[in-house]
Amino acid sequence: MDPITILAPLVLVIVGYTVGSVKIINEGNQALVERLGQYNRRLAPGLNFIVPFVDSIVVEETSREKFLNIDPQQAITKDNVSLKVDAVVYWQILDLEKAYYAVEDIEQAIENLVLTTLRSAIGQMELEQTYSSRTEINQTLLQQLDEATAAWGVKVTRVEVRDITPAKTVLESLELERAAESKKRASILEAEGTVKSIEILSQALQSQPLSREVLQFLVAQRYVDANQKLSASPNSKVVFMDPKALSEAMTDLMTTPEPPNGSNGNGAGSV
Repeated sequence: MDPITILAPLVLVIVGYTVGSVKIINEGNQALVERLGQYNRRLAPGLNFIVPFVDSIVVEETSREKFLNIDPQQAITKDNVSLKVDAVVYWQILDLEKAYYAVEDIEQAIENLVLTTLRSAIGQMELEQTYSSRTEINQTLLQQLDEATAAWGVKVTRVEVRDITPAKTVLESLELERAAESKKRASILEAEGTVKSIEILSQALQSQPLSREVLQFLVAQRYVDANQKLSASPNSKVVFMDPKALSEAMTDLMTTPEPPNGSNGNGAGSV
């Protein structure tokens, strides 16, 4: 028999065995090798050799930092306000053996842990706190996640809560509340301004000889202006006002007590 015919299959077997035993791991990655179904060793980046048909690479994973997006999730605050919150988690595999053997699906496990921890953190705060305490929420999540994932050979490096969005009905209620508060403050300021104006007018008229007539004229003028504005309103109603009563009230404000030794014995004088 021709020696070449005999050696050719042998050479092919040797070449195939050599090629099958060589494994190249890229920089930034690592891999785990099992021998006959049991963990054997970890492969570092570069050229590695394994025993064909005996050894097998069960996982190859990056050792670089990765991120995990958490889609908007429902959460309830301490004051029972429903909102949606999303986040992004940055994490890194430090021990691939633990990450592969200690948990079934490492990314799914991290995501579920983030959701549980995030809802718990939001549930301990009132709605207003969630807006002003985002940094505190991030730090709380980072600490709890880092402690929980240590047994998985994983390091959580950073957690960022991105958006906190209350339900539409809650936003509408907050807008109405802010509008009512603004209207209330405006009414208080307007009332204070009216009182101040009356005081200034009263003080100015006290020094005038015809103060009562001037006051009656001003009250009548305001009465006419108010009725014109009221009649122009689309929701106008008929309101009867007594100018005489208004002028008498203003006159009372202008009445100041005289000194006890004054010429008037009743202790009060009028302009």
